[in-house]
Amino acid sequence: MTGQHRTAHLQRSTKESSVDLWLDLDGTGEAEISTGVRFYDHMLDSFARHSLIDLKVTTTGDTDIDAHHSVEDTAIVLGDAVREALGDKSGISRFGDALVPLDEALAQAVVDVAGRPFFVHEGEPDAQAYVIIGGSYTGSLTQHVFQSFATHAGIALHVRLVSGRDPHHIAECQFKAVARALRFAVERDPRVVGIPSAKGAL
Repeated sequence: MTGQHRTAHLQRSTKESSVDLWLDLDGTGEAEISTGVRFYDHMLDSFARHSLIDLKVTTTGDTDIDAHHSVEDTAIVLGDAVREALGDKSGISRFGDALVPLDEALAQAVVDVAGRPFFVHEGEPDAQAYVIIGGSYTGSLTQHVFQSFATHAGIALHVRLVSGRDPHHIAECQFKAVARALRFAVERDPRVVGIPSAKGAL
């Protein structure tokens, strides 16, 4: 099944941040990312590359206070954009899973584009939540990003860290695993006729 590219362009502004985001689910993984949080830029660039989603993000926010607002609000808009671009989800594979290593770290992600938001996250060492990566990205933000993304994208997302020691690797392999799983879940399958659900709707 081929056809028109599935794209979305959304903007969201609050007193804490302003996000302008465009994506193409049928891209090649090209990315232009600027969130004011360099490590998060790196994670979103990796997310785009491994999901094959073309992604352009410009976020400005109160990073002089904390990275939290800019990171969370970008994840919210990313989820909203994926949901909008998917439309009625006709012809998609729906499910995706991936097991991705990064040196000593290993992460698994499983996605169901079901229209019912749910998020499960397990396996990170407790100390990961308190680590500062790249000067401003707190380790606890990784879980928060995925939860915000899953809720707004309307997907069930399970992420499990199987192993890992280096905080950078722990975060990055999870972003890559989610990207790969999402790639398989949203791709068009020529054998799928209509919406992949016995209910006829997702």
